[in-house]
Amino acid sequence: MTPLDHPPHGLRHDLDRLSAQWHEQRALNAASLQRRQTMGLLAAGVASLAGLTPLGGCAVRADKAAAASTTGGSDGSGCTVIPAETAGPFPGDGSNRASGALANVLSLSDIVRADIRSSIGGLSGIAAGVPLNLTLTLVNTGSQCAPLAGRAIYLWQCDREGRYSMYSSGVTRQNYLRGVQVTNDAGQVSFQTTFPGCYPGRWPHIHFEVFSSLAVASRGANAIRTSQLALPRAACTEVFNNASGYSASVAHFAAISLASDFVFGDTAAASQMAALAGNLAKGYDAALTVGLAG
Repeated sequence: MTPLDHPPHGLRHDLDRLSAQWHEQRALNAASLQRRQTMGLLAAGVASLAGLTPLGGCAVRADKAAAASTTGGSDGSGCTVIPAETAGPFPGDGSNRASGALANVLSLSDIVRADIRSSIGGLSGIAAGVPLNLTLTLVNTGSQCAPLAGRAIYLWQCDREGRYSMYSSGVTRQNYLRGVQVTNDAGQVSFQTTFPGCYPGRWPHIHFEVFSSLAVASRGANAIRTSQLALPRAACTEVFNNASGYSASVAHFAAISLASDFVFGDTAAASQMAALAGNLAKGYDAALTVGLAG
């Protein structure tokens, strides 16, 4: 969905935003259908499960745990398979088009980078916003949470105005806030980015896709997992109310909750909520453990 920055933008902007919302909701509906079918097959085996299972300080409903391979949940080893989520309408991974052309930033040679705040491939422009250093730790839920090294993670997000580079009005000639990193021996990658804004209908979030290796990270169809992470309410409130450039996010954030967000609402974001530390003056450090079933 193409977010509203400083309304009004006119009919063309509103139509683009509504079209993007429809496409993202349609993708979610397809994923939800697959989830319901899987849950139906597993229902007999999980009927006796109830309550909450603690997972490293978080909790997920035990009735979701049985469907871990599809929707996320505990495997009993202390880490969680992260739910598969829609890539949304702005992935830039070769799965759709933008401005009449195939949108695939993964084909650029300099897409492998830690600092994703600038545009690449001959484009200029830097995303402004509160600094955010994000570390993802990839682990194998089928092997006692052992780190998964050598996997490629493609990450993308909106800017502080709620716009997605390559797609949204005003930034179609930018490709910032997109990058790929390969997990080290500890299963970790780190990205230097900015705190994303909040746009209508979505809780503040960041998208990512996991690939088996850098060699196959050439298009989204090769991803072994596509998901999203959520950012904590307290930090969002602090940033949106006090940092320059985030004023449009204040009203949008007040109108959304984790429960009403169509991506995070079904899981309460138990395994998708990033841990956050820091402040406006120095920026923030975020971390999330991403579990995969092997």
